[in-house]
Amino acid sequence: MEDIKSRKRPKIGIKYRTTHKIAGLLFVLPWIVGFIWFTAYPFIQTIRYSFNTVRFEPLGIALDPVGFDNFMNVLFRDPDFMLRLPGFLMQMLLLVPMVLVFSILLAIMLNSPIFGRRIFRAIFFLPVIIISGAVLDNLRAFDATQLSGLNQFFVYRFLEESLPGFIATPVLFIFDNVVMFLWFSGVQILIFLSGLQKVDRAMYEAASVDGASIWQKFWKITIPTLRPFIFLCALYTVVYIANSPTNQIVSLIQTGMFQLVRGFGFSAAVTWLYFFIIVVVVVVYYLILGRPEKEYSREVYKALKRERKSARRLRRASRRVS
Repeated sequence: MEDIKSRKRPKIGIKYRTTHKIAGLLFVLPWIVGFIWFTAYPFIQTIRYSFNTVRFEPLGIALDPVGFDNFMNVLFRDPDFMLRLPGFLMQMLLLVPMVLVFSILLAIMLNSPIFGRRIFRAIFFLPVIIISGAVLDNLRAFDATQLSGLNQFFVYRFLEESLPGFIATPVLFIFDNVVMFLWFSGVQILIFLSGLQKVDRAMYEAASVDGASIWQKFWKITIPTLRPFIFLCALYTVVYIANSPTNQIVSLIQTGMFQLVRGFGFSAAVTWLYFFIIVVVVVVYYLILGRPEKEYSREVYKALKRERKSARRLRRASRRVS
């Protein structure tokens, strides 16, 4: 019997785990091929183009090495990039925070028990569905992305004439782009809604028992809970605005590719400089809004601990009354 048990069974075919690995690889293979062909290959090609002058010939693409001349042209010789860069930085500095604030407020309103809130959620998400390059161009042509006649109001003119330039410029930028907050806030509202629905209602009840006001609940419970979602939405908004058709640097990259003076090498250099600027913006938002998971979980643990203490107080008070 021992000899029979000690014998190893002969291996028949491929192992079960190996077949699962092969099946998983086959499912992922289309994505890998697509990533290599549509992402990795153009990524490498743009690096090559940025250090060359690109010429299209009957037999193919010819590259003439120019070193860092394309980058020098973008930074010091061609004025368009440096003239359009402040507008992009203004969007990153003002439009992204306002979109986040607008999204949080609307998410709190849509999370409250109001009549027809599903209809309102669909309405606020509608711009995300219909917005595209052609639709957005038509909307911009008809000035649908701005409130027409806003500069004729007394408050607008008072701010424009009375405030110093460095204060009036960002304030008026917010007034001029109020409609854009709605266009860029659809996905963020849904993300914040999912975050709000994960907040334990017992925490709000415990805070109410302790005498906390609505404002205190907002800053002590809602915002700490939404903090990871805020950074996620900030990252999404930065990337979305950076690739938006309304962005002037994106239009510079697109138009520069087909110009004889600039060409593909110039546009590739603009793309890489633009990419590094976006990375810097993302890092800045991470330093402001990002937080290690340990610190966040520590705050949640403290909030739960306070909730348990308040629950114990309620039990003691109920026992005394009884």
